[in-house]
Amino acid sequence: MDGIDDSAAGVKRGSDDLLSGSLLNGPNSNMSNVIANGSDRKKFKADKMDGAPSRVLHIRKLPSEVTETEVIALGLPFGKVTNILMLKGKNQAFLELASEEAAVTMVKYYTTVTPHLRNHPIYIQYSNHKELKTDSALNQRAQAVLQAVTAVQSASNSLSGSAVSESSMTSTQSPVLRIIIDNMYYPVTLDVLHQIFSKFGAVLKIITFTKNNQFQALLQYADPVNAQQAKLTLDGQNIYNACCTLRIDFSKLVNLNVKYNNDKSRDYTRPDLPAGDGQPSLDPAIAAAFAKESSLLGLPVAAVPGALSPLAMSSAAAGRVAIPGVHSGGSIVLLVSNLNDEMVTPQSLFTLFGVYGDVQRVKILYNKKDSALIQMADGNQAQLAMSHLNGQKMYGKIIRVTLSKHQAVQLPREGLDDQGLTKDFGNSPLHRFKKPGSKNFQNIFPPSATLHLSNIPSSISEEELRTLFSNSGGIVKAFKFFQDHKMALLQMGSVEEAIQALIELHNYNLGDNHHLRVSFSKSTI
Repeated sequence: MDGIDDSAAGVKRGSDDLLSGSLLNGPNSNMSNVIANGSDRKKFKADKMDGAPSRVLHIRKLPSEVTETEVIALGLPFGKVTNILMLKGKNQAFLELASEEAAVTMVKYYTTVTPHLRNHPIYIQYSNHKELKTDSALNQRAQAVLQAVTAVQSASNSLSGSAVSESSMTSTQSPVLRIIIDNMYYPVTLDVLHQIFSKFGAVLKIITFTKNNQFQALLQYADPVNAQQAKLTLDGQNIYNACCTLRIDFSKLVNLNVKYNNDKSRDYTRPDLPAGDGQPSLDPAIAAAFAKESSLLGLPVAAVPGALSPLAMSSAAAGRVAIPGVHSGGSIVLLVSNLNDEMVTPQSLFTLFGVYGDVQRVKILYNKKDSALIQMADGNQAQLAMSHLNGQKMYGKIIRVTLSKHQAVQLPREGLDDQGLTKDFGNSPLHRFKKPGSKNFQNIFPPSATLHLSNIPSSISEEELRTLFSNSGGIVKAFKFFQDHKMALLQMGSVEEAIQALIELHNYNLGDNHHLRVSFSKSTI
């Protein structure tokens, strides 16, 4: 079969060659006019990774929706990619690297690690072609993508030049990524990050933290190659629809030191690590899933451009989201423990958890008054409240928030006095999210020392508001009215003080039927 001349491609045809017009007219292809001799119907030889080395690689079994960028990303960690030819109709591609040495390194690596694109295993082998010559006029899209990716690669100080061995990559490029989440309207948990990034290779460690009011994470791969691929593919993508944008850079660190396994940090190679003082211990269900690539949420996340939106906006209520499997298979009930049993009330829990969803019922446990069950309107709101409030201080104690096995909070039987420990808030006028399309959906932020105040009557002065919040048991460090004086920012001495002030003063009657609205702010004064 080898040796048949193919003038359209400018190469010798081999068993891996598919350069026919009928194969190049798939979606997003500008190569529909390529002419070949019809021998594309010949069957392929058996899959193989060996054969005579060539700087041109033949990639097969590609998902139909895969893009040129994703195919190019396969080769970038090993050296400069000099050409690409997509065969959309046959789910195949040819990738040319700058040197044979780079191609050999790539093939060797993927011999030990099965490459995946969009969650599907793909096959890479040497091509019979030693060079990939394509008509630039017929291959404009692929060439434009190649140039753009190369420019991004150079601008990001990525790997460049000809051959780069795995050993040299390890010394010049970190396996640790620094991840910043912009526009975080919905919770991004450690488990969600693990699910997304593990599509590119083995994730060893993750540390999450908040800096400058932004959720950030450090994530360590087993191999710098995986970090390179993840950064190229995921940087700038949204985890959820129109929000939670990933900003990714390489960290200067080459190894993370994780001391505790909990909701904020995890070492997947050390499931025996303690939870740490004051931190919620790892849920047994998560611990059991250490070796799996599924997240706690059970989200069908495909970590590729255009497919990072597991949260679909509901047509019934813009801004509400539906996580597959959470409402049906998960729980809408939260278990809150380590509460201050002398201070906590159903009303205080309703107010605090109501920042992140519409609380339906609250039950403080009769025989364990430092614990409570809270029923949210849906599983998504339960996840949101758990993500933001787990580990926060309420009335001097660090609270633990987990999903409960209960599917609902039961009200006491009629006539039974439970000392006011159970309360039904189903018809409360104070629900923040019952109105479809409410702006409150866009103003959900983690607890912070800065509070956003609204619905302030014109007769109320800054001094009166400062006094009101000081009397809640904290120190007012800063205050700023908005231009219309109907809203303001107020900074307390700590996050704990802000949480207490919100609990006490949200819905506070300022007179003239103006009830103060209090929420956490992402801003600083």
